[in-house]
Amino acid sequence: MRPHSVAPWVRTRLRAAPLPAVALFLLVLVTAFLAAAFPRGTDTYESSALRDTLDSAGAARTTFELSTDAASTQLDREARERDLRPAQVRERLPKIAAIIPAPLSPDRSQTAYGAETFRPKESPDPELPRPQGLAPRFTVNAQDETGKHSRLRDGRLPEGDGVSSRSDRVEAAVTAETARTLNLKVGSVVHLPDLRAEEVAFEITGIVEPRQPKGSWWSYEPVLRTPELTAEPGGNPPKHYWHAALLIAPEAGPVLARIEQTPQIYWRLPPLTAELTAQDEPALRERVASLEHGPLLAELRTVVNDSARLGSDIDVSLEEFRDRRGAVTPIVAVAAFGIGAVAFVVLLMTAELAVARRDSELALLRARGGSLRGIAGRLGAETAVVVLPAAAVGLLLAMVAVPQGRAGPSVIGAAAVALCAVLALPVRAVVAHRRPRTHQGRPDLVTARPSRRRTVAELTLLVLAGFAVVALRQRGTKSGSGSADQLVSAAPVLLAVIAALLLVRLYPPVLRFVARPSARRRGLVGFVALARAGRVRGTQVLPLLALLTALATAAFGGSVLAGADGARDRAALLAVGADVRVSGPGTPLPGELTTELSEVPGLDEVAAVHVDPNLDLPDGSGATLIAVTPDTYARVSRDAGLGAFAADELAAPRSGALPALASPGVAKRLGSGKHSFRMPAGEFTARVTGVRDGTPAAPVGEFLLIDGRQLPYLTNSVLLCSGSGIDTAALRRTVRDAGGNNGVEVRAEQRARLSDSPLQSGAERMYTAAVLAGAGYAVLAVLLSLLQAAPERTALLARLRTMGLGRRQARGLLVLESLPQSLLAACGGALVGWSAIALLSPGIDLERLALTAASGFDDLATARLRTDPWSLLAPAGAVLCLAVAVSLAQAWWTARRTAATELRAGDAG
Repeated sequence: MRPHSVAPWVRTRLRAAPLPAVALFLLVLVTAFLAAAFPRGTDTYESSALRDTLDSAGAARTTFELSTDAASTQLDREARERDLRPAQVRERLPKIAAIIPAPLSPDRSQTAYGAETFRPKESPDPELPRPQGLAPRFTVNAQDETGKHSRLRDGRLPEGDGVSSRSDRVEAAVTAETARTLNLKVGSVVHLPDLRAEEVAFEITGIVEPRQPKGSWWSYEPVLRTPELTAEPGGNPPKHYWHAALLIAPEAGPVLARIEQTPQIYWRLPPLTAELTAQDEPALRERVASLEHGPLLAELRTVVNDSARLGSDIDVSLEEFRDRRGAVTPIVAVAAFGIGAVAFVVLLMTAELAVARRDSELALLRARGGSLRGIAGRLGAETAVVVLPAAAVGLLLAMVAVPQGRAGPSVIGAAAVALCAVLALPVRAVVAHRRPRTHQGRPDLVTARPSRRRTVAELTLLVLAGFAVVALRQRGTKSGSGSADQLVSAAPVLLAVIAALLLVRLYPPVLRFVARPSARRRGLVGFVALARAGRVRGTQVLPLLALLTALATAAFGGSVLAGADGARDRAALLAVGADVRVSGPGTPLPGELTTELSEVPGLDEVAAVHVDPNLDLPDGSGATLIAVTPDTYARVSRDAGLGAFAADELAAPRSGALPALASPGVAKRLGSGKHSFRMPAGEFTARVTGVRDGTPAAPVGEFLLIDGRQLPYLTNSVLLCSGSGIDTAALRRTVRDAGGNNGVEVRAEQRARLSDSPLQSGAERMYTAAVLAGAGYAVLAVLLSLLQAAPERTALLARLRTMGLGRRQARGLLVLESLPQSLLAACGGALVGWSAIALLSPGIDLERLALTAASGFDDLATARLRTDPWSLLAPAGAVLCLAVAVSLAQAWWTARRTAATELRAGDAG
């Protein structure tokens, strides 16, 4: 064989068999697309999660504030005023911004700088509101660019020309919300004390409205925008006062030296988060540490002074993101390893099938003196012509479909797919034809005996899988670094591989046992089908491996998704107690609200509930008293699926003790005897007649539930509602119109909050994609294994039809022949999935995946990985149905063609 003959060989082979080349092209294209899209998709949702974490943290936690004290009273007046003038502060801003490095580059549009009083000053003006008798206090702020960041609602912006530390009267502006809360208007005057116990008058010349109230310029110090009720320290009970801000012109900054001993000069620089990626997180942490305590802080002090300090809580947000990603990444890695293993097995299977299909051709080449290197080169060139363009197209499509993310991992993934696809066929051909042979014996799986090499390989994989499972059970998938332990992540795949090899070993004895009774029966179909199933080619073993791995991955991924959904549903239920919960701020709800809510579209039941958390038990412990109307509350409990009971169980008798349902702790303390209680709603005697873990009015905690119709002073503390398709706008409007500051909680909205996080939703999307891709590869494995044997099976049917085989028998023969391996794959896949979940569930942390999108839910429900029957059985059933459908379709197609045509096709093959 000469080198120049390779190219003609490639063209000849591709022209002679275009359909296999097209099929390989499509397979490599899809696989390369998945391999390239997966890392980009992971980068996309992780980067989105980082930005969401920083944005949701708020400007107060993410903005960098560089501050220093103005010159103290020990210096002369000119020096103090010079520090507070805007030119002195403004000229340092570009130098400060230049020192802060990427990826912490400041957002210039929201950068704020100026001076303000260090502590709020109390105003003696009697006309200002005093909610609990305490005078309001004001922060005087000389922040630059007020006009740029606000709209003038009334009056004009303050001016500061000529203002000094001796000025007695200064112009100021307030926001519309401050004016409304503190009854201020244009022309109002606010007096504040100075350091000499005299007063400085601040005349309100303008009322402004923030342009971007949530931007850092306004929200870093929220009191600039919105007055706050602040508790006076040391009070018991605490008393509150209004804390607001007066906005003066930057040129009026020197007046701060009169009312504050050491005013604070500051530069507030929020980082640009729009372009941040998850890969920037290590650099962010390093830069933040340097800014707060390292070389960058020293550089900033050379611009300001030696006492300058930089503060930010952005490192807390970064740690929160890192912790969440560290919990989610290993779980997603399990899906990545699973789908990667399935794709690799399918690529190997296509190479195995190609070698089997061309076995005679390759054997003839070896018999005529063809070298292994020459054959491998020809096959490699033939495959590369198809594979390399397919991998390139798959990579390009992944770049277009997922525009964000790093290109490097995607290129590596697509290149790995191309390399596997190019090498699989030559390597398998070299292994199969390393020695020339003159005759290939008939394969017989029933009588075949495993080789020593196979035994060693299986034992090696078994040891690896065992170590992975032990490691996962000991330390779980939690990782603070955000990286995944590859051996741990591959544990489910290794379990699937080991189970596949074990089932292949068990398959021949079982098939031999089943085939014996059929040999003694008079029917032909069963015996021939089982005999052919036992004499399949070795290539039929590899599809079983692909099916088992795909089914195990689908079952594992489906159970992860189902476990996360179940935990969220449970947490939302425990947070609300029913579909809707209406509660007052410690005051009874209006009696007519119950009737009004029953008219809201979508609400089917409305239960009025009296809740008193101050029930004293005989042993001194506390619990919550819940008094209800049994009929409606029983229906709400049943609809919610939380502590359901029959109304008769709680209905009060005409005399005697009230029957009560209690939490396990209360039931244990009260026992079965009668106990009397005196509550604000009335006196009663109750006896525990039933135990419930939770109830809608008190989903968690200790409670005692009774019929409240016997209590004379019963009030409605909570309204619990059930229904579907609830009009939440009408619901809130009805509650608002009833008056009072009543709260509304909707279970569906709480459930939606748990799915809003980009990290959790992105991880779920990746797992869903893995499940769907695994299902697709499983279907492909079934089709390839059945279609590879289609010509031989078609010729067999033609021969048997000439001997009198009917159409019904032909269908039965093909179905029975395909059932053993399909049934083995389906049952084995379900078994492997169940085993993997049972073994690995203690180490899989689903709580971070399910419950960390919103705060306040971590303690309400536990997320434990459990087997989801639908995810376990649906893919297995689909494999069986697909195998039967393909066999029936082949039998139908064969019946339409003449026997002579099929026999000639078989002879030609």
